[in-house]
Amino acid sequence: MPGGGFVKLPGGSVVVALTLPRPPGGGHAAAAGGPGDGGSVRVLVHAANRARALTRLRNLGMRAVYLRGNAEPPTPDEITAVLHHPDGLLWRTAPATAPHGGAQELWHPIRALLGS
Repeated sequence: MPGGGFVKLPGGSVVVALTLPRPPGGGHAAAAGGPGDGGSVRVLVHAANRARALTRLRNLGMRAVYLRGNAEPPTPDEITAVLHHPDGLLWRTAPATAPHGGAQELWHPIRALLGS
């Protein structure tokens, strides 16, 4: 089951973070010989509330996206990244072992993952 969580910001909006399976043939890492269809991606969404954040992802074609619990809330670095992006939708390959260890790739716009 995908993990995820959210943080409510002082202004009332929320940042939702979800770890999802990589879509078939999606993203830079798959094109570069990375962890193709078997990997996971960490998706960040900035929206007015949790329901709207999930609706934004569903409108992009990610139909089976649910947020159950708050087991993996976004880190402060993730919150900063999504707040500074004009679309408010970002992704990168999910860390395989330690969530805060090792070098991680940069954040990509959601269009790069979905190929649109």
